[in-house]
Amino acid sequence: MNHKFLYKSLILIGTALAISLSGRLIGFNTEQIFVSGIFAITILGAILFWEFRLSFAFLGSSIMLLTGIATLEEFILSSSWEIIFFLIGMMILVAALKELGVFTWLLGRTLCMKNMNAKKFLLVLTFTSAIMACVIDEVSSIVFMIMVIFELSDYFEINPIPFVVASVLATNIGSTGTVIGNPIGIFIAAKSGLTFEDFITHSFPLMIVSLIILYGALVVVLKKPLKELNEKIKIYEPNEFLIRLLSVPPEKKLRIGFAILAFTLLAISLHHRIEIMLGLKENTVLLIIPLISAAFVMIWRRHRARSYVENGVEWWTILFFIFLFAQSGILAKTGATQVVANRLTETVGESQGALTGLVFLGSGIVSSFLDNVVVVAASIPVIKDLIAIDPLREILWWALLFGACFGGNLTIIGSTANIIAIGTLEKDRKITIKFSEWIKLSIFPTVCTMLFALLFFIFVYGYIYNHL
Repeated sequence: MNHKFLYKSLILIGTALAISLSGRLIGFNTEQIFVSGIFAITILGAILFWEFRLSFAFLGSSIMLLTGIATLEEFILSSSWEIIFFLIGMMILVAALKELGVFTWLLGRTLCMKNMNAKKFLLVLTFTSAIMACVIDEVSSIVFMIMVIFELSDYFEINPIPFVVASVLATNIGSTGTVIGNPIGIFIAAKSGLTFEDFITHSFPLMIVSLIILYGALVVVLKKPLKELNEKIKIYEPNEFLIRLLSVPPEKKLRIGFAILAFTLLAISLHHRIEIMLGLKENTVLLIIPLISAAFVMIWRRHRARSYVENGVEWWTILFFIFLFAQSGILAKTGATQVVANRLTETVGESQGALTGLVFLGSGIVSSFLDNVVVVAASIPVIKDLIAIDPLREILWWALLFGACFGGNLTIIGSTANIIAIGTLEKDRKITIKFSEWIKLSIFPTVCTMLFALLFFIFVYGYIYNHL
């Protein structure tokens, strides 16, 4: 155990020194080298010592303040509170709707199909995981879907791992479809000015096609588990499973829950038009709607309001995001990201396709080994500076979004949904998925979807943006 700790510590220190050296080579000044080193230690420390990630975020931020690199006011303003409030509101809302059985009802109606077989079930599982990630968020979606998969695996007496992995891959891809599907989407929208309508126009269609490709790849990879499930379906009666799975709450509560969900989704989808009508700043309505819905829920379910806030909100994650976003903002303030953007521009020249491909593959590869939220938080200041140089590079926002989400599918630590799925399997079923076992199931679907998205960005999006 001590040797492992020492090994990780040496990697952390060595990486920080390497970043400092490379920073000097690309033109960083002393302050930029120091800040980028602290930021790198926070990110890498969170990955190598996952249980201490909040400690690294606290310490790194404290050093930035104590050394005078950032004032307290600058640090607070850089913490992206609009995103934090959005996430808190959505978490409270989802906790209430989950308790009311709204998602159970929706899933049950989706699974009620005639002549169910393994491929049909995989199709429904894939698209339901993706759409639920679009409607709520990837974390809430995967937690709920895993519980359903556990029920199914118990009833049919099959191994849940292949279907858990399939659901996670679909969840990560589906989370790109709307602005609320992933903290990454919220972060990008808040920093870029992109609206819900922009996501529906640019992101959702690409997500659907990618999902179809994912399904085809999963049919190939999961050939043996699907065959086993088909055999079990012939033995067991699926309808009994559905009856046991569904637990519909009182109809009145269900209707109210659906009304609140419908209001939230409608208001978010129309937020840009509402902001124009009321003369509000971009994304103001987008970021406060979950707070309004959460307020209604806590008034209506006042006897459960405290539980929703205390147990429904992932405070550990929220605190980590606050300090991570603040450090990212301070890094941009020092001008370090501008230097990186200039060097990237010099490297790829005027080639829009090369730059887009570099951002997509870079974020995808790095997200395979680091949590994709961390990758995007570190990348956004650089992307903003690249777009400031040439506004036609707005395509880079989409390349970053899809690269980080699709690349996060490759390994067990690539995204928050992956980590939650692994943790749930270990906690509830005492099942451990090895790194190699995950990659064996994920590598072919990940390569297929990333290759398609890369070609799409370079040739289709590149052509559209160059001919605006």
